Amino acid sequence: MAETRWLDDGEQNTWRAFLMAVNLLDGALDRQLRHDAGLPHAYYQILAMLSEAPGRELTMTRLARLLRSSPSRLSHAAARLEGDGMIHRHKRPEDRRTVIVEITPVGMKALEDAAPGHVHEVRRVLFDTLSPEQVGQLREISESMLSVLDPQGEEPRYPDPDGIGTRD
Repeated sequence: MAETRWLDDGEQNTWRAFLMAVNLLDGALDRQLRHDAGLPHAYYQILAMLSEAPGRELTMTRLARLLRSSPSRLSHAAARLEGDGMIHRHKRPEDRRTVIVEITPVGMKALEDAAPGHVHEVRRVLFDTLSPEQVGQLREISESMLSVLDPQGEEPRYPDPDGIGTRD
């Protein structure tokens, strides 16, 4: 086994700042959406993915993959969104094992109402704090990390190969 390459002080500080920023970013976006729209960030992401999909529908399997969510976690969220009238699930007639989920007009309205506040918060906590050069660097850094975390390119990128992006 190779000898451990411990982080030096600068790397350790960078690592901790990165982790803290990612955790606080997720929390800030979730709080804003819950406060302004009554939606957790995870539910907003479901609605956004569906709104941008061809025909505004996806299979549950594809949606779970796009969101990097477990099927059980997605099923729980889908049940809640369906109960609120924001999505509709149905079986594909030619393959009863495949569940299709589609955004409803109620879900589109909720997404459209939530989007301005969400984009404002994304800008406030991320893009407004960075120079244009830093935005480019952040993209390059993220792509570099993705090349290690997903070297085969199996996970969809934004915009992903099917043309489904996000509203973030």
